[in-house]
This record gives sequence, structure tokens and C-alpha cells, in this order.
Amino acid sequence: LKQGLQRYRDIQTNGGWKPIPDGKALKPGDTGDDRIPLIAERLAITGDYSMPPGESQDLAYDEALVEAVERFQARHNLGADGVLGAKTLAAMNVPVDKRIDQIRVNLERQRWYLRALEDEFILVNIAGFNVLWVKDDAIEWEQIAQVGKEFTQTPVFKDEIEYLDFNPTWTIPPGILNRTVIPNLKKDPGYLDKKGYELLTLQGQPVDPSTVDWQNLEGFPYLVRQPPGPNNALGLVKFMFPNPHLVFLHDTNARHLFDRPRRLFSSGCIRVKEPFDLAERLLRDKDGWNRARIDEVVASGKTTRVRLDEPMPIIIGYATAVARDGQVVFREDIYDRDQGVLDALNAEFRIRNQDSS
Repeated sequence: LKQGLQRYRDIQTNGGWKPIPDGKALKPGDTGDDRIPLIAERLAITGDYSMPPGESQDLAYDEALVEAVERFQARHNLGADGVLGAKTLAAMNVPVDKRIDQIRVNLERQRWYLRALEDEFILVNIAGFNVLWVKDDAIEWEQIAQVGKEFTQTPVFKDEIEYLDFNPTWTIPPGILNRTVIPNLKKDPGYLDKKGYELLTLQGQPVDPSTVDWQNLEGFPYLVRQPPGPNNALGLVKFMFPNPHLVFLHDTNARHLFDRPRRLFSSGCIRVKEPFDLAERLLRDKDGWNRARIDEVVASGKTTRVRLDEPMPIIIGYATAVARDGQVVFREDIYDRDQGVLDALNAEFRIRNQDSS
């Protein structure tokens, strides 16, 4: 990433790139658009397109240029379909100065994340919608993920995975209770039965929802729980690192949403696409646990907790620029968090009160 910063600063020194005018979406095979040479030049500057020196690009959106656009789209999480539409054009027109700032911000974040970190850990990149297993500075395993919506943002923190729950129950957190469950109960006392949820006392004893005066209820002295099963919001496995944010990794019953490039769908937790691959890796050194054993436990339908012999460090991070295969990969600042870091980097240096003793 530091090497990438230097490359982008070199691009800045050489004048950056020219903005490309708006126009109709370009599709493979299109011809006659005056913007095509500008697009070729823009992509050559960032190494997405190879254009021999002195050779001008004709007005054909040919195979080589389509492949270059696909590379650019992949580096910006835009869906690599080769169609140069408004979103791809907007990403191309981000000035080099902004990209330099983006790299600086994320170098700063990595200083936070990687400080005093062990050689093996799991990393969630919220802005990248992915989960990575890192060992000895190499990515050993990677999978895509869904993260929190804009109004239920996934927080950034470090922790350690302590145990896995197969066939988990889901105890609905306070935020969802207040936003969704309680208002619906006041409208329809049969809401919990229709959703397949259980009402329990705080001690875990069953309560008949029809016996509660929902209109005049003060506070909420109950738990609402979804029993295990294929329709459970947590899916069939969750990965627990108890924390005050009530955030963890889990499976999901909304797997179709993994097909979307922009995956902000949860209430703050991280939904992993292939959770049993992760479970198998976490339990590979635990005696008697392999994929066949995991499948057997899941098939039983019984909630089963398995503690790790050694906790696994996990970072829930936020990176809008990372290095991959010799290129800088940019991601959308989905929660608008970059500017605050940039403002602090550009501000006058100061020592915080808590660091001055």
C-alpha cells in the first residue's frame, strides 16, 4: 500500500488524469464515441490498460479495452461486466488527489489494526464486504460477507473468537425489539406466533403472548427468541466473541443477498457466505472435529456449543483502500468514515490528554 501511495503520487506529479465527459453507457462492441481514447488513456495511467507508446486508440470499444474496464471495475467493486455506465465513469473521474488521500487514510487505519497483532488472525473488512484468514502476512482463506445497514453500522474493534454455536437460537437484540417487534406486537398480539418467535421471561421461562397487555406494557421484561432451524436469522452456525456491541459472525437465511455487490443488509453483525468452511478451519486442530462431524451436528437440529482450544484473534476493520496483486483496490466509503480520519491526519499534531502522562 505504501508502494501504491508512491505510484499515485507519481501520477499526481505527472498531471493526474483528464475527466471523462458524461454520455451514454458504453457496451462491448460500441464504436464512434469520442470518449473512447480518453477512457483508454485514463486506464493506461493506472495500469489497467496497456497501450503501446505513441499509438492512439481508435473509436472502438474493443475486447482489449473492455477487459481493461473489467479490471478497473473489479478493483472498485463495481461488478465487472465491461459496461461503462455512470458508476464506473464516476469512479474513473475521482481525482488522483482524492485517491492519494484515500490511501493515506487506510495506511493510518492499518497502523491501528496491525499494532501488536499476532501472526494469525481473522480480518473483516466492512467496506470490502469480505472476511479473510491471515497467517504470516498471507491470505489463506477469503469469503464475501454482508455487513450492517447505513443506520445499523457495523462497528470497528478487536476481539477473540471463543466458541461456535451450531443450530443457534437468535435472541432479538434491543434495537430490533424497539424498532420492529414491540410496535408490531401493539398492532397485532399474534405477531410472534406468525414469525415463529418465542416469548420468554428474563430467566428463560416460556410466556404466552396472548396473556400480555401489550398496549399498556411498561418497559419490556421479556426475551424474544427465534428457535434453531433453516429459517433462523443466524442460519446454522454463529461465531462468538462476546462484546458490548452484540456483534458477531454468523450464517444467514438470506443467502441470495450475497449476489449483490453492495451488501449492507444486517443489523450490525457480519454474515459470512461459506460459514462451514470457516467453522472447519477454526476446529481443524480440535480432536474429533472435522467436516463430517460438523455436518452431523447440524443435521441433528440440536443447538451445540463448541469452544476453541485457543481463542482466535479477530479484527472488525474498515478499509476503503487495500493492496492486492500489485494494485491498489478501492472500495466505497459506505459509512462516510474516511473524512474524519483525513481531517485528523491533516490537522496540526497534538498529544492527547490521555497520552501526555
